[in-house]
Amino acid sequence: MASLREIKSRITSTKKTSQITKAMHMVSASKLSKAELNAKSFNPYMEKIQEVIGAIAAGAPDATHPMLETRPVKKTAYLVITSDRGLVGAYNSHVLKAALNKIRERHTSKDEVVILSIGRHGVDFFTKLGYNVAASVLGISDHPTFAEVKDVARDAVGNFIDGTYDELYMFYNHYISAISQEVTEKKVLPLTDMATVTATASYEFEPDAEAILEVLLPQYAESLIYGAVLDGKASEHASSMTAMKSATDNAMELIDNLTLTYNRARQAAITQEITEIVGGVAALE
Repeated sequence: MASLREIKSRITSTKKTSQITKAMHMVSASKLSKAELNAKSFNPYMEKIQEVIGAIAAGAPDATHPMLETRPVKKTAYLVITSDRGLVGAYNSHVLKAALNKIRERHTSKDEVVILSIGRHGVDFFTKLGYNVAASVLGISDHPTFAEVKDVARDAVGNFIDGTYDELYMFYNHYISAISQEVTEKKVLPLTDMATVTATASYEFEPDAEAILEVLLPQYAESLIYGAVLDGKASEHASSMTAMKSATDNAMELIDNLTLTYNRARQAAITQEITEIVGGVAALE
């Protein structure tokens, strides 16, 4: 059995740990509120640009663009969004597991796959497995700006257009609420479902549909990636908050158990001392 000093030391160290995890929980909760607002504020822009492109696709069915065309698939790119740091519960493991399972399900060779990673965990994970990590973005801020991801987003779109790969999928954690995040797979390219989007207004296009698509389609695909990054950051802060809350609760429970053990051991030691004193007095009589 551990000595009183050892138990006391464990209680002290666990209390310090609980103070740290409680502080981290409060920080994550503060970051979450802004990240959630950022993710939700971006949705109206996404919906409007999708509506405009859908209106063009419906009004000019003969308009063509490489991003709208399905072609034989020789190589597929997967954009995986993870965190740079740990202490976020199962946030990273869930999205990495989902991405890996889909890759293994669809492909028989690693040569058919290109990995694009936003977040250090994704880079480390796929590099260790021997996949080609063609591009990565590390050190994304807690509240990302488009400037932070524009290079990888534009390269992803450009490489699809020039035929470097024939499909682009995203895997990220979709934010539902502070206690619920859902691993999401989204096909970014080719854009095969734009004609099904219903426009809520009529549009007139100048100079012509194809010229507008030339500008809007890359912006739309890049916006899908940026929106997923915002969504993922909100999920990351929510996961961190939940993990730190759980860690704090576990620490407090451990402190209670250790305190009970300490009190019992201390009581037993006192009882032993009293017994020894009484025994010594009895021996002197």
